[in-house]
Amino acid sequence: MAAKINEAHDHIAKAEKYLKTSFMKWKPDYDSAASEYSKAAVAFKNAKMLEEAKEAYLQEAEAHTNNKTRSFCYRALEAAGMMLKVNMFFSLQDMQRIPEAIQYIERASMMYVENGTPDTAALALDRAGKLIESQDLAKAVDLYQKAASVFENEDRLRQAVEMLGKASRLLVRQHKLDEAAVSIQKEKNMYKEIENYPTCFKKTIAQVLVHLHRNDFVAADKCVRESYSLPGFSGSEDCIALEQLLQGYDEQDEDQVHCVCNSPLFKYMDNDYAKLSISLRVPGGGKKKAPASAADAGEGAEAGEADEDEYAGGLC
Repeated sequence: MAAKINEAHDHIAKAEKYLKTSFMKWKPDYDSAASEYSKAAVAFKNAKMLEEAKEAYLQEAEAHTNNKTRSFCYRALEAAGMMLKVNMFFSLQDMQRIPEAIQYIERASMMYVENGTPDTAALALDRAGKLIESQDLAKAVDLYQKAASVFENEDRLRQAVEMLGKASRLLVRQHKLDEAAVSIQKEKNMYKEIENYPTCFKKTIAQVLVHLHRNDFVAADKCVRESYSLPGFSGSEDCIALEQLLQGYDEQDEDQVHCVCNSPLFKYMDNDYAKLSISLRVPGGGKKKAPASAADAGEGAEAGEADEDEYAGGLC
C-alpha cells in the first residue's frame, strides 16, 4: 500500500515538473504531465485513496484541455466522476457528493457528443442516472431522457426506448402521471416503429393504468381503440383484459376491476406499474355484484342461452 502511495506522489511530482517553464523551456509539456497524472490516479486508486485519485484525474483532464487533446479530457472527467461513485460504497458520509460525481459525468457526456462519440455519451448518462436514482429521481429522469435523445438522434431506437422506459417508470414512481403518459406514448411509438408489437400491447396496459389513475377514462379508452391497429392486438390476452378492465371501471364494478388488476397479466408487470394496478379503485367507491337468487340464476341461465355474454371465457 505504501509503495503505491509513494508511486502516486512520484508521478504527481513528475507531472508538476513537466508543467514548469524556464528560460530554456517556454511552454509546459501538457502531454507528458497528463500521462503522469493518469498514472498517479491509477496508483492512488490501487491504494484505495479514491479522493486523491479523483483529483489526479481532474488534473489530467485540465492538462488535456490545455493540450487541446479533448477526447482524453472527457475520459479523465468521467473517471473522476466514477471515483466519487466508488468512494460512496466505502463511506456513507460521501453520499452527499453524488451531485458532484454527476456533474463530472454529465459534462464528459456533453463533450463526447461534441467530439462525435454519441454512444459513449449516452452510456455515460445511463451510468449517471443509475447513480443518482437513490437521491434524486427527477435528475435521474432527466439523465435517462437525455440518453434516449442521444440514441434516438443516432437511429438507435432499441437503446433509446430502453432509456425512455427507465424514465417512464421513475415518473410513475414520483406520481408525475401526466408526464408519464407522454413518455409511455413515446415508448409505444418507438416499439411500433421497430415492429415489436407484443411490447406495444404491454405499453398499452401501462398507458391505461396511468390514465385511469389520472381519472381520464376517455384517454384510457382511446389508447385501447388505437391499439386495434396493431397486428395481433385484437383478441389477444392483453386486449381482452383491457376491455374487461374498462367495462368494469365504466360500470363502477369493483369486483371486475379487482379481478382484472389482480390477474397475473397485471401483477407481474414492472413493479411501478404493478403498484398502479393493485391500487386502482373505481370512481365513487364502486359497487359489488349482489349474489344471484335461485330464481334469478334460473332466469339468467335461460337468458345466457339466448344471448351469449360478450366476455365469456375472459379473465373474470
